[in-house]
Amino acid sequence: MSRKTSDTERKYSSYELEVMAVIEALKKFRPYVLGIPFKIVTDCIAFKQTMSKKDISSKIARWALMLEEYDYVIEHRQGTRMRHVDALSRNPVCMIIQDSLTLQILKAQNPDENVKVIKDLLKIKNQHDDYIIKGDLLYKSIKGNDLLVVPEDMQMSLLKSAHEKGHFSVKRTEDHLINEFYIPKLKQKIEKCISNCITCILASKKQGKQEGELHPIPKVELPLDTYHVDHLGPLESTNKNYKHILCVIDSFTKFVWLYPTKSTSSQEVISKLELQKSVFGNPRRIISDKGSAFNSKEFDDYCSSESIQHLSVTTGLPRANRQVERLNSTVISVISKLSKDDPTKWFKFVPELQRILN
Repeated sequence: MSRKTSDTERKYSSYELEVMAVIEALKKFRPYVLGIPFKIVTDCIAFKQTMSKKDISSKIARWALMLEEYDYVIEHRQGTRMRHVDALSRNPVCMIIQDSLTLQILKAQNPDENVKVIKDLLKIKNQHDDYIIKGDLLYKSIKGNDLLVVPEDMQMSLLKSAHEKGHFSVKRTEDHLINEFYIPKLKQKIEKCISNCITCILASKKQGKQEGELHPIPKVELPLDTYHVDHLGPLESTNKNYKHILCVIDSFTKFVWLYPTKSTSSQEVISKLELQKSVFGNPRRIISDKGSAFNSKEFDDYCSSESIQHLSVTTGLPRANRQVERLNSTVISVISKLSKDDPTKWFKFVPELQRILN
């Protein structure tokens, strides 16, 4: 057992501290030692001599009085024979030379060509553009702070790790890094990292005030009973001629299916619904807007032949089909950010987005 001494106790003499330690130990182990003979072994001879004196201070006298209820003897033992006890007050703790992140940066610095060039220059002359080497690690001194240089290959992973600790803003993420690490154009790189954060994209959707429904559609608490469908686009044309996304959402489970399409024709919608049917079967109802793909005779005939009830929402009131409309706003936001480097490759991110939404 152990405890921290108070400010007053720190002023005690060594033998007073020895007595206090014995008193505290007896308080702790009183149920185990009361009523049986035991031995107090100490390397402080002053403690043994003090307890045998008649003329002692009032504080020691109070402690001695507390000891009267115990059956004990005091034995002095040289300090060289008390090392096993001293070890308890000198608990060895392994010193961490470098944390795992520092080691990762060191391993990443070694093969980095830019870091190699700067280190070679520093070997020739002690200073170069405020760079220094400490323990094989390259640092850059900025305003009196030695900042650890993060190699190019590790920068985005470090930024992502710092951002995902709380999905902070650009400013707060920058504040977490700027006093420890040196990354050129840090703010711009953080902005790029956050713009591609799926969690932030989904959480930052703007929600406007929604009007009430004039004719609410009855809800059915049954999976795969009702589909809300709509087209999203036109988007940037791809090398596969995809221009739109057919969005399908199950009314009850909110499960989402996204299908890249080349057009908004009824024929292509039917082909995607047939694909859906092969796995999940037909829904009882399909709810859509009055787009040309859903308002055609071909689509009506298909629904009739498959015994599907087709409901069209009011023209000019897209929020009557709000489930899929809200989905569309999310899909547009995420797809545009994920594919901003090459907008013609947006279709490659559709499966990943569908997985995240579900």
